[in-house]
Amino acid sequence: MGITKTEAYTEQQNRLAAIFKSLGHPARIAILEQLIQVDCCICRDFTDEIKLSQPTISRHLKELKEAGIISGTIDGTKVSYCINPERWSEIKSVLNVLFDRFGGDENGCC
Repeated sequence: MGITKTEAYTEQQNRLAAIFKSLGHPARIAILEQLIQVDCCICRDFTDEIKLSQPTISRHLKELKEAGIISGTIDGTKVSYCINPERWSEIKSVLNVLFDRFGGDENGCC
């Protein structure tokens, strides 16, 4: 396969693909679920809850932060992570637009 030509797709399609890519690993979903569960910033590592090494978790945190899904603040040697509420709402809206387009009945079409 060749390089994806993003210009061949609509802005909405590219936005959706970027969102799905940033959410496309179970470790990232686990991190988000943990942040949602505690409903506050987490200032420690996630290795107790997510059975991965700290460097691997850090890489997934970086991906989520680059996508704007989480925010991180640094205070000395401590880094705190939390859900970015503005970006979370934006992602929810974009996904709802996609899901709401399907108006099929429960019997399916095939």
